[in-house]
Amino acid sequence: MPPRDIESLMWDQALAMLARVERLQRRFFEPGPGGGARPAWEPPVDVYETEEAVWVVAALPGVPPERVQVEAEPGAVVIRGERRLPADARSAAIRRLEIPYGRFERRIEIGSGLVPDRHELLHGCLYLRLRKRG
Repeated sequence: MPPRDIESLMWDQALAMLARVERLQRRFFEPGPGGGARPAWEPPVDVYETEEAVWVVAALPGVPPERVQVEAEPGAVVIRGERRLPADARSAAIRRLEIPYGRFERRIEIGSGLVPDRHELLHGCLYLRLRKRG
């Protein structure tokens, strides 16, 4: 096989792989079916500790406070909710969908000795304070 044909073959394979990755990404972040049992995405979180508490900050831009739930479980805290597609997008032809929509859930292991104290949704982030016992 001449060198030029090998380069073309490799280029074609690379483009096909990129197209497959883009299809998988679209499928991963596609809006989940309403009322489905499984969340469609997980919000990214930061966790940091002070002398008095552990803080969890979850990125939830575009999620209204009434669509967020925080629940304590033994040894963990769970953040659940939903980010809906904007009303205009529901009937539109979607050209690109990179922001995840649909149901979300994030379980953060916190161990023992921490008690969810308070939470606030501010500037697109959920700030959750877990107070240390004792």
